[in-house]
Amino acid sequence: MAFAIQDYSLLSDEECDQRIQAAKEKLAERCVILGHHYQRNEVFKHADVSGDSLKLSSYAANSEAEYIVFCGVHFMAEVSDILSRPEQITILPDLAAGCSMADMANRVNVERSWNELNSIINADEQVTPVTYINSAADLKAFCGRHDGIVCTSSNAKQVLDWCFEKREKILFFPDEHLGRNTGYRMGIPLEEMVVWDFNQPMGGLTKEQIQNAKMILWKGFCSVHQMFQSKQIDDFKKKHPETIIIAHPEANFEVCEQADYVGSTEMILKTVREAKPNTRWLVATELNLVNRLKEEVKGQGKQVHFMSPTVAMCSTMFRTDPQHLAWVLENLVEGTVVNQIQVNDDDKQMAKKALENMLSLF
Repeated sequence: MAFAIQDYSLLSDEECDQRIQAAKEKLAERCVILGHHYQRNEVFKHADVSGDSLKLSSYAANSEAEYIVFCGVHFMAEVSDILSRPEQITILPDLAAGCSMADMANRVNVERSWNELNSIINADEQVTPVTYINSAADLKAFCGRHDGIVCTSSNAKQVLDWCFEKREKILFFPDEHLGRNTGYRMGIPLEEMVVWDFNQPMGGLTKEQIQNAKMILWKGFCSVHQMFQSKQIDDFKKKHPETIIIAHPEANFEVCEQADYVGSTEMILKTVREAKPNTRWLVATELNLVNRLKEEVKGQGKQVHFMSPTVAMCSTMFRTDPQHLAWVLENLVEGTVVNQIQVNDDDKQMAKKALENMLSLF
């Protein structure tokens, strides 16, 4: 018998905790729960494996579990379905858990942009398309069809190196900031990284700008990481000049230029965890991660501060709650699969090619 989500909506978090634990014990090794670092604590604590997109994608590719319950957002569950074995089932507890950045690039706009580029340069021979893992499966498939690749914030530099060995230009989507911050640290001048505005003909660029560009950056961003501003760093360091700044590369260029360290969520966690005791850190990434890190290292005398004076957390990631997690797990116990994520076979094949191009580098 299938249970409806309405049966769980009024349950307390405490009751859901008990039911989640009981379901996990019954399912045992048949089920693994993956939890992204940006998940709320009430869900994150139930994860069997936690990490950033790269770590969880790699785990999904090698998991032995029959069911992969992905506590993240839609594109992450799609990656799990693409990389896991055909008999494995990936489940997203709340189908409304999406990604606003991923929504800023879609196949229609990307294909139109590729055709427009081909009217000025030979994009098929000169340009390698790169999609950030924070994108829909059909855009990963687009990259696969055009001999392109996927990247994460952990491996963007290695991926761009791979691209420039193949061709002279890169089309990078959907996050312009990860592309710019990575390219600049590789020595690419800002004037050779142009922004393609998909709402304008030819991206709002001149023929000369396109011809001279090494990187064409899609006009897209993470709404969470745009909350961080360089003035926040200046104001904080006036009070605490000894502060070490660490930022995610989805933050804007000015913030990353002022940061002492720039890297993925896994890099941020590792850097602060391994830092000397009694250091002070100002962190530019999602609030749930920062708060957990703050509690984890305070016993070492380390002080961790959230950069933005206002709340900046991933609202779509926050949609996954204990009620949805209990619902999908108890349905699995009863032999019913709800909220399965399935990528169509054609996109799956091409997206897997682009993902495997990335994974082959490591």
